[in-house]
Amino acid sequence: MTTETVEIPERDGGGYLKDYTTWTPEIGRAMAREDGIELTDEMWDQILKAREYYSEYNVVPPVRKFMKYIGVSKKEIFGLWNQGPMKPITKYGGLPKPTGCV
Repeated sequence: MTTETVEIPERDGGGYLKDYTTWTPEIGRAMAREDGIELTDEMWDQILKAREYYSEYNVVPPVRKFMKYIGVSKKEIFGLWNQGPMKPITKYGGLPKPTGCV
């Protein structure tokens, strides 16, 4: 089995896509791999939920609102991501960079 190399579109200094409409799941996974992160199914589910939230409300959710939206505790979400979760969730989900508490 061969793995295709995915071309990642232009990004800003923080690694976020400059044009979020260019995002595909393959691009999101390639961005994570480039950062040395292998996304689990649970991580991927949270990325897709963040995209769903953004599609519905046209804003990146603050972490507390997002935890409530997906029904997980602070301990669970921070334990899964080992850092502020909204940055990688939005980055690999092709969403705009979050502002405020992430």
